[in-house]
Amino acid sequence: MSTTRPGSVAGFAGAPLWIACAVLAVLAVASLVVGEVALSPARLWAAVVGRDELAATILWQIRLPRLLVAALVGAGLASSGLVMQAYFRNHLASPGLLGVSSGGAAGAVVAIAAGAASMSLWFVPLAAIAGAFLATAAVLGLARRGAGTERLLLAGVALSALLGAVTSHVLTSHATLYERNGQILFWLLGGLEDRTWEHVVVAAPVVVFAAALWPLGRPMDLLSLGVDEARSLGVDVRRLRWALVALSTVLTALATAVAGTVGFVGLVVPHVLRLLVGPEHRRLVPLSLVGGAAFVVGCDLLGRCAGGVRLGVVTSLVGAPYFLWLLRRAER
Repeated sequence: MSTTRPGSVAGFAGAPLWIACAVLAVLAVASLVVGEVALSPARLWAAVVGRDELAATILWQIRLPRLLVAALVGAGLASSGLVMQAYFRNHLASPGLLGVSSGGAAGAVVAIAAGAASMSLWFVPLAAIAGAFLATAAVLGLARRGAGTERLLLAGVALSALLGAVTSHVLTSHATLYERNGQILFWLLGGLEDRTWEHVVVAAPVVVFAAALWPLGRPMDLLSLGVDEARSLGVDVRRLRWALVALSTVLTALATAVAGTVGFVGLVVPHVLRLLVGPEHRRLVPLSLVGGAAFVVGCDLLGRCAGGVRLGVVTSLVGAPYFLWLLRRAER
């Protein structure tokens, strides 16, 4: 008779992951059905097989791209948050600590203000990705020591404040450009309106980079024990931290490039999953991927049902009270 140790590799296909997949599937179907033009299951099937032209247009050109972008954004942000919590050894860490989200938003805002949005659909997402990477490079340069968590944290906070000031200046200096300001607010508040298959293509690599976290599961477990303990057990801590920073930056940059600034996903999802299934990262990596996708798809659905509330507003309304509860719990 063989037994499976809880949290082992065999636990990858355990009940929590299947439950998360089932929740994501239900929310995905609801996201395709609910909208200004409701699609019944029968009409949805007619759209799939091409028997209803209007329903097919709504499904393939509007709702399905939006659903896929929402899932990819959630998967990327939740995976990035898991990485940051492992890096800082703090369950309250999130992707925004290194200024990646602020850098991505600033890059997009500058591109929009310069009129790049009217030139090509690709310019603004690429500017957001470039801004995210430049922000990370600046944080590492300011910290001077990539492995120093305290230096990185302080540099990230300072740079986020600076980038926020730059974004505010661009927004106010173009106050007369109403159309551009509307696009800028989209990136500052986060949203999934008018997402297309091109945005799906931009965000699709999230799955690849999130999957790259799987081999790092065991080293992240050892890192959580402490730097000295991890080194004594054969972990190259410096190399591991560089890999974690790079993966977190890529994941957050891709998510920000297609949805703007969406807060609290990287904080709430990994933390809740850690409470449910334990601290082993080889279980948390796939769960964060699926759980993050379900969380953002659900928040987007909730915002649409509430009359078009922006995604970033909904995630903040959900995540901020949870964060305050965590702080209160930590004090006790």
